[in-house]
Amino acid sequence: MMNSYDGSVDKCKLFNSKELVKATNNFHANTTLGEGGQGTVYKGMLEDGRIIAVKKSKVVDEEKLEEFINELVVLSQINHRNVVKLLGCCLEAEVPLFVYEFISNGTLSQYIHNRNEEFQLTWEMRLRIATEVAGALSYLHSSAATPIYHRDIKSTNILLDEKYRAKVGDFGTSKFIAIDQTHLLTGEKRIFSSAIQENINLAEYFIQAMKENRLYDILDDQVKQMGKKEEIMAFANLAKRCLNMKGKERPTMKEVSTELEGIRALKKKKGMVSKIMKYLSR
Repeated sequence: MMNSYDGSVDKCKLFNSKELVKATNNFHANTTLGEGGQGTVYKGMLEDGRIIAVKKSKVVDEEKLEEFINELVVLSQINHRNVVKLLGCCLEAEVPLFVYEFISNGTLSQYIHNRNEEFQLTWEMRLRIATEVAGALSYLHSSAATPIYHRDIKSTNILLDEKYRAKVGDFGTSKFIAIDQTHLLTGEKRIFSSAIQENINLAEYFIQAMKENRLYDILDDQVKQMGKKEEIMAFANLAKRCLNMKGKERPTMKEVSTELEGIRALKKKKGMVSKIMKYLSR
């Protein structure tokens, strides 16, 4: 499998287990960055001073090994500013190890669900992050040599770098397709509970609120306070189209990316007009 993709996997550096053990202080608990279904991610430092993230698989069985190989092949072919960069892997350890670029500001999920008074995820940032993720997915679907479908886009798989730019990660369940959605608006988890109901499906809840013209009843408080109504409505209507039960009626990621860029461009244009008006009124 590794030899069947035009030699692209050869670009992936092979690390030895000793240097990764040393880099992570023997995978010490204090170096843990996060833990998911596929494995644990540790922070490490190579001898040349580079900070890295090392993903260590949880168990070695045929299914997990297939996911490991799949992610290796997928990431070795991707070069996009909004996709986490794979630096290499280690195949000689007891369990497979991935080595990624280190993304300093954690996951989008942390900023949505664990509120920090010192740092607020503004409407402008949410809109930009959504646009960056859509752009990355559009690239994977339409511009990669072989179309790639991530199949597990969620806020825990979207990392934020030092400038809070989005980086899509975790390609273990991705699929290549032969050539022939997330919760920025409400701040709720995919399945959540309210004061009157448990285990609510966010997608269904959102669609119902849109049908009943109750969007502002379910919006995240920060979005309501910081966002412009016309921008929020444009974003919400796009999200509604993405959740259409009929797959053929959903917009492509290229269309989603273009529409989000349009919302951002309109915002910038209005901001410029406002500055000009203030200047002329002096």
